[in-house]
Amino acid sequence: MIASPPRPIRIGSRKSQLALVQTYWVQEQLQQRFVDRLFEVHTMNTQGDKILDVALAKIGDKGLFTKELELGMLNGDIDFAVHSLKDLPTRLPEGLILGCVTERENPADALVVHANHHDKQIDTLPEGAVIGTSSLRRLAQLRHHYPHLTFKDIRGNLNTRLQKLDNGEYDAIILAVAGLKRLDMADRIHQVLSPEVSLHAVGQGALGIECRAEDNEIMLLLKALEHQPTAQRCDAERSFLRELEGGCQVPIGVNTTLDGEMLTLVGMVASIDGEQLVKGSVTGKAIDAESVGIQLAHQLREQGATEILEEIFTQIQR
Repeated sequence: MIASPPRPIRIGSRKSQLALVQTYWVQEQLQQRFVDRLFEVHTMNTQGDKILDVALAKIGDKGLFTKELELGMLNGDIDFAVHSLKDLPTRLPEGLILGCVTERENPADALVVHANHHDKQIDTLPEGAVIGTSSLRRLAQLRHHYPHLTFKDIRGNLNTRLQKLDNGEYDAIILAVAGLKRLDMADRIHQVLSPEVSLHAVGQGALGIECRAEDNEIMLLLKALEHQPTAQRCDAERSFLRELEGGCQVPIGVNTTLDGEMLTLVGMVASIDGEQLVKGSVTGKAIDAESVGIQLAHQLREQGATEILEEIFTQIQR
C-alpha cells in the first residue's frame, strides 16, 4: 500500500504586493529546505487594507493588518501567517505564538523626494515642504527635529504612496528602507535617515511568522528560517513596546545593536507635536533581551513617558 503524500502546508498572507513578495520568499525558502512537502500561499484582505480613508491611529491598531490571518489560523484554514514584524501586536491572541523571526533587512527609515526637488536631504528641504507619512512615530520625531517642515497624512500601499508623491501631492515621503529594497525600488531612496533623526519602528525590517502554539510540526519547519541575532534584537524591542503598552501607531522608536554577546537598545517616546521627547538606552546580555527591553521601558517612564503616552491616547480617541 502506497502512503498518501503529506497534506500541503497553507501559508497565510495579505494581498498587498509587499506582503506577497515577503510570503513567496518564505515559501521558497521552506520549499528548498523541505522538498518532500508542498507549501501553498492563501491570501486575504485585512481591515488595514480595506480602510484607506482614515488615519491609522484613529482606527485603533490592535491587529489592524493581522486579525483576519489570525482567525484563519485559529479556524484551521491556514497553518501559519507571514507578517512584517512591525505590524504584529506584542500581545498575541491565545493559542497563537511568534514561531520564527527571519533575518532583518535594513530597519531604517528612508526619505524619497519628488523628482522636481533639487534638495534630496531632509536637512536642506525648504521651509514648508510637505512631507507625507502615516506613522505617528516618524511624525513626532521629524516634527521634533524639523519644526519648519509641513507634515501630511498618507495612506495606501507602497506603490500608491509613491504614485501620490510623483503626482505632486507631496514634496517628499518617508518609507521603510526594507520595503523599498524588497520591491527592488532601492533606487528611489534619496537618504537613509540616521537613528539620531528617526529611530525605527519595533521589528521594522524583519518578518515575523505567526503560528498555532500547539502545532509542533509547523514550529519545527519554521525554526529552519529563524535568525537568532535578529530574534534577540526584536525580542528586546517588542518587550520594550509591550511594557510601555504602546501599539504600533504610537510615537515609540527604537534602535538595537549587537556587539558579541551584548545587546544595546535605544528607545524613545515623543508627543505627536514633537515638543516632548524622552530617550534612553540600556545594554545587557543578548540572551536576556526581553529584560533589556523592560528595563528601558521603566527608565523612560521615570523620564515622563507615561504622561506623554496618556496624552496621546486621549488625543487619538477624540
